[in-house]
Formats: sequence, structure tokens, C-alpha cells
Amino acid sequence: MGIKHALRIMVVDDMATSRGLITQALDDLGIKNYVTENDGAGAYSALTRTPVHLVLSDYNMPIMNGMQLLHKLRTTPATQKIGFILVTGKPTPEVVQQAKSLGLNNMIKKPFTTASMQKCIESVVGPL
Repeated sequence: MGIKHALRIMVVDDMATSRGLITQALDDLGIKNYVTENDGAGAYSALTRTPVHLVLSDYNMPIMNGMQLLHKLRTTPATQKIGFILVTGKPTPEVVQQAKSLGLNNMIKKPFTTASMQKCIESVVGPL
């Protein structure tokens, strides 16, 4: 049994279509153990109660964006080691630099393919 059967992932995106595209890629990869949240604040609350191995979070969200979520996770002892991949349509040099300074594990640009999502996830957790 590979890691993809044990891996627990949270997908965070305020757009249902985007959440659907990410979860479809996870399904295509054989990853079934995932939960979704539609904003960073809800994700943070859920993660402090039930941590996961990896978060795939959109950058641009109301209430708490992906960068703010990453910062909160990294400054909370119970969640600071959770893997974090930022999903963004505009990975500007400023966004990349700030995310790396906060402890980002990887970033993927929208639109993505299932193959690029697999490569991105594997760079954080190892071969699926």
C-alpha cells in the first residue's frame, strides 16, 4: 500500500470550481483521503482540531488568504509541520519570496494538470 492511501490532505479554496479541479486531480491520482474548506479561517480552525499531512491552499481568498493561513499554521506548534502547497494563478516574485520566508513547501500555478499536481505533491511527501 503506497503513501497515497495513508496521506491526509486538506484542499482550501473559496471557489467551488477550483476546489473541484483540485479534488478531481487528487481522485485521478488515487488519493481519496481529503477534506475541503472554503476559506482560510475555517481551514485553520479545522486543522487545529484535526491536522492533516498536506494542505493545498488557494492564495486569493476572503477572510484569511493562503499566505495568512500559512503564517498561522507555521506559528502554531500543533500545525507547524503540516506540508503546505500554495495554489495560485499569479505566482509573482513577491508572492514566491514571501511564501518561502513563511515556510512554504511548494507552489503550483493555475491552471495545472494532474501530472503537474502529482509532481508538486511528490516533491513534498515523496513518491505516491
